Amino acid sequence: MARDTHIESYDGPAGGWGSAKSVAHALAHHGAPVRGAAALWKQNKPGGFACVSCAWSKPRNPHVFEFCENGAKATAWELTSKTVGAEFFARHTLTELEGWTDFDLEDQGRLTEPLKFNSATDTYEPIAWETAFEEIGATLKGTEPKRSVFYASGRASLETSYMYQLLARAYGTNSLPDSSNMCHESTSVALPESIGVPVGTVFLEDFDRADLIFFFGQNVGSNAPRMLHPLQEAAKRGVPIITFNPLKERGLERFTNPQAPTEMLTGAETRISTQYHQLKAGGDLGTLFGMCKALIALDDAAAPSAKVIDHGFIAEHCHGYEAFAQACRARDWSELERHSGLTRDAMEAAAAVYATSTAAIGVYGMGMTQHRTGVENVQMLMNLLLMKGNIGRPGAGICPVRGHSNVQGQRTVGITEKVKLAPLDKLKELYGFEPPREDGMATVDACKAIIGGEVEAFLSLGGNFLRAVPETGLMEQGWRKLKLSVQIATKLNRSHVVHGRAAYLLPCLGRIEIDRQAGVPQMVSVEDSTSHFHASRGFAEPCAETLMSEPAIVAGIAKATLAENPAIDWDGWTADYARVRDAIEATYPKVFPGFNARIDTAGGFPKPITAREREWNTETGKANFIFPKSLDEDPDMPAPQPDAFRLITLRSNDQFNTTIYGYDDRFRGVDGTRMIVFMNRNDIARLSLKDGQTVAMRTVADDFEREVSGFRIVDYDIPEGCVGAYYPECNPLIPLWHHAKGSKVPAAKSIPVTLRAID
Repeated sequence: MARDTHIESYDGPAGGWGSAKSVAHALAHHGAPVRGAAALWKQNKPGGFACVSCAWSKPRNPHVFEFCENGAKATAWELTSKTVGAEFFARHTLTELEGWTDFDLEDQGRLTEPLKFNSATDTYEPIAWETAFEEIGATLKGTEPKRSVFYASGRASLETSYMYQLLARAYGTNSLPDSSNMCHESTSVALPESIGVPVGTVFLEDFDRADLIFFFGQNVGSNAPRMLHPLQEAAKRGVPIITFNPLKERGLERFTNPQAPTEMLTGAETRISTQYHQLKAGGDLGTLFGMCKALIALDDAAAPSAKVIDHGFIAEHCHGYEAFAQACRARDWSELERHSGLTRDAMEAAAAVYATSTAAIGVYGMGMTQHRTGVENVQMLMNLLLMKGNIGRPGAGICPVRGHSNVQGQRTVGITEKVKLAPLDKLKELYGFEPPREDGMATVDACKAIIGGEVEAFLSLGGNFLRAVPETGLMEQGWRKLKLSVQIATKLNRSHVVHGRAAYLLPCLGRIEIDRQAGVPQMVSVEDSTSHFHASRGFAEPCAETLMSEPAIVAGIAKATLAENPAIDWDGWTADYARVRDAIEATYPKVFPGFNARIDTAGGFPKPITAREREWNTETGKANFIFPKSLDEDPDMPAPQPDAFRLITLRSNDQFNTTIYGYDDRFRGVDGTRMIVFMNRNDIARLSLKDGQTVAMRTVADDFEREVSGFRIVDYDIPEGCVGAYYPECNPLIPLWHHAKGSKVPAAKSIPVTLRAID
C-alpha cells in the first residue's frame, strides 16, 4: 500500500498531547475506542492485567492511568475488532502474502481458528484442534528431539512457560531458545560473573532514593515510557541524570506528563537529562574506561579523609580492583577519546558528578548489550558502580531494562538452553523422567542449524522468529525446508506466511482476554524488569469462541506427543492454573515460597536477589572487577574501509520489537515510511550525497554480499561515522556470526556498512 512520506523535525516533548493523540488514533484504528479505553483503566493495576508490551515495573500504588503510549497501542492491537479466518485465506495465497509488509500482515486482525497449510492451494485451511494436536504429535514422535527447537518469545505467562519447558525436556531436548538470546543474554552472562546474579539489582523504590542516575543505550520514550514517571520525579528532586546514547532521544531530553492536567494545559516540560553525551556506536568501553580513569584520578588527588572511591567496600566485598585500577591508569586519553567518540572533558564531567554521589543507579538497554563487546560493556558498567559501593545499597544498583513483558520470567521458570540454569534434578525427582543433560541450541545456534538443514521441527510460543533474527535471506531458505513449523500466535506475521513443509497456526487467547477453564476464570502471572512477580487477569471477552489458551495448547501438544506420565497432570494444570503455580513452587521453592498466597501482593512480590544483600555467588565469593584487554568493537569484521559506517538498528515510536503499529516515528520526525537511514550532515556532504536521496547499504564482510536497498537519507543529529536505520528491516545486513562474545547476542548496534547511491 502506497503511503505519503513526511520528514519534518518534531519539537514536542515525550508524553504530552502527542502521546494522547497517538493513543486515541490507535484505539480508533483498531475499532476499539470503548472496549480498549475500558481495558486501559485496568492495565498494570492490582486486579487487572499486566501489559502485553514491555516489562517495566508495576507500582504498589498505581497512577490513575498506569499505561504508556506504546502499552496502549499494544492493548488496542490485541483488542482489535478485526479478525482473520478461513475466508481471508480463501482470498490470499501465502505466496501473495509474502509480499505484504509486517504492518499489513498484523493489521488484518486476530487469528480465530486453528489452521494447517495446504500445499495444493498454497494457503492455510481450518483444522480441528484435536486433529492438529494429533498430527503435530505424530510428526514430533517421528523426529529426533535433538533436531527440534522449542522457541519462546517472551510474551507467555509463567504458567505457560513452565509447562512449555517441561514439554520440551520430557520430549528430549534442551533447545529452548528465547527472545533474551537476542537482547539481554549479555546481561545474563555478564552479571553472574561480576556479582553472582543474572538480573538487575534495582527495585522500583530505589529510584526514590537515588541521587544520581546513569542511562546507557536505552530509549525510554519509546521502549519503556512508564519509566518516565520515576525519572521525572527524580529530575524534579534535582537528581542528576547523565545519559550516554548516540542519538538524542526525546524521552531522555524532556517530558510532559499526560497525567498532570497543569502540565497538559500549560505545556510545561521537565528536563530529564542534565548531561547528554552522544558517544559513537560501540563507544561504551572507551567511555566507561574514561569515566573510571577520571574517578581514580579524583580519588588519587583527594585527601585521605575525602576519598571518592569506596575503598572499604572494595576491600571487604570485591576482587580484582588493583588490576582494574592499573588498567584504567594505563589507558591513554587520546585512545579513549578515539574509541568513545567523546572528549576527555565530557568523560571527566560525568565522573565529577559521580564522585559526589552516594547512591547511583546504572540503567541500560540493548544499546549496550547488542554489541560484540556486549558482555564486557555490562561488566564495565558494573565496575563503575562497584567503585563506589553501589550494589546492595538503598537507592543504588544496576538496572537492565528488559523488553517483552515476561521475558525475564520465562528464564526464571526454565526457558533456557543451558543445562546449568535448568533444574534438571528437581524435574527428575518431581516427574520421574530423565531430562537431557546436554546444552540445547540458543537462537544463533538454532539459526545456524536451520540454515544447515539440521533442524526438522520448530515450535514457537509467540513471536515472529524469522523476522527477529539476523541473516534473513539464508534463514528464509532454511525455514522452508523445515519438516514441521508450529506457531502459537494471536496475529499473522511473516514467520507464518514463510513456513515449513507441514505448518500449523494455533490461535491463542490474548492476556487481556478472559481465560475460562470449565467455566472458571483463570489468572496467570509474569515477572517484571525489577524481578517482581505479578498476577494478571483477563478483562475482555475473547474475540472468538474457537480460541484456546496457551496452557491448553501446550498441554494438547504434550498429550499427543509424550508417553503418558501420571506424575504430570496436563489436564489438571489446564483446568486450574493455581496447580501449575504449585508445581512451579515445588520446583523453585526458594524463589516462589507461598506463590499462590502471595501472587496478588500489590506491586508484586520480589524474587530473591542475593547481590542486594551483598552476598556474592561467584567463583571468588566476592564481587569481581572484570575488564577487557582491548577496546576494539568489531574484531570479527575486516579492517575498516575509509567510507564505512557503523550502522545502529533502531525501533521507531510506532513499534514494539517486530510488531509494527504504524509508520509514525513522531520523535524523529519520520511519517509514512520505515525505509530511511539517519546520517550526519557532514558525512552526507563528504560522500557527495543529498538529504532525501535513496541509497543501498551493504555489509562490510568478506564471506558474501549482504545488501538492502531503498533507504532514504535523513539529515540527523547522529555522530559522524555512524548511521541509524530501523529493525527489523536491517536484519538482512547482520551476519549470523557477528554477535556478542560469550552471549551470542546479535551485534545489531554496530554493523560496519557502506552506502551506495541508487538514484
